[in-house]
Amino acid sequence: MKLYKLIILIGILTTISLNAKSLRIEVSDLQKNLNTYKIIDTRNEQLYLDKHIKGALNLPIKLTYNDQQTNGKVIQPTKAQELIRSLGLDVNDKIAIYDDGTFFDAARLFWTFEVYGFKNVKLLNGGLEQWLKDGFQTTKIISKIKRSDYIVSVDHKRLATKFTTQIATKNPNQVILDARPSSGYDGETSSAQRFGHIKKALHFPASHNINYDEKITKLQSINDLKKIYSKIGKKKKIIVYCAIGRISSTNYFALRELDYDVANYDSSWREWGNDANLPIINPSEEL
Repeated sequence: MKLYKLIILIGILTTISLNAKSLRIEVSDLQKNLNTYKIIDTRNEQLYLDKHIKGALNLPIKLTYNDQQTNGKVIQPTKAQELIRSLGLDVNDKIAIYDDGTFFDAARLFWTFEVYGFKNVKLLNGGLEQWLKDGFQTTKIISKIKRSDYIVSVDHKRLATKFTTQIATKNPNQVILDARPSSGYDGETSSAQRFGHIKKALHFPASHNINYDEKITKLQSINDLKKIYSKIGKKKKIIVYCAIGRISSTNYFALRELDYDVANYDSSWREWGNDANLPIINPSEEL
């Protein structure tokens, strides 16, 4: 009987490990393994120069956008290759990303790296704020960088476009998630000419992926994330979007931890909401 129970327990644990994997790293673990990871600071250059985690390289998040003022379209492949080479990074590197603790920028870079072929990327849970709270040291010293020979490749499974999102609006096997606040989803506010949301989109605000109960914001636990996304079938292909593919990156990260097949629509509502030919629903007009 004991052997039988042990076999069942092993089976349960195996199933859990197959259906979820931690893509985050706690500050205590990173502190113990500073030499194992290439650490990326997504804050602006001035904040980085003021203080950063020892060995961290600076990649201001604005550099992941092709033109942030227009929409959230990701940096073009040729520019991405040069940027990544200049940081001395390669696809097999173990990478830890942090921001100020909001997660939006760190998650955006996480997604960008996955689009461009990186396989071993983690987010620092709690960001620099948690690092400082736990009393770990920072520095002003800038590490020397040896350029890499990174060759750009694009993982199209991780990148949704206007075309693939159009297909998803008609495909019952695909799900679209809107990560904006309710005011955007409901059509009360908009960053585009039109108001509302993409046809068929479900509302899963980016804030639901984050635990604000503590003094320092942390990512929701994997168990809590499972509850949040429990109604979405694991066999569904998911597209997430927001205004410019920034805060939706936290949904992307959460769904990646839960091992869903997910892509982030980088141009998001700034593109979709400004194209009168694309289908939308505006709940505010239905009131």
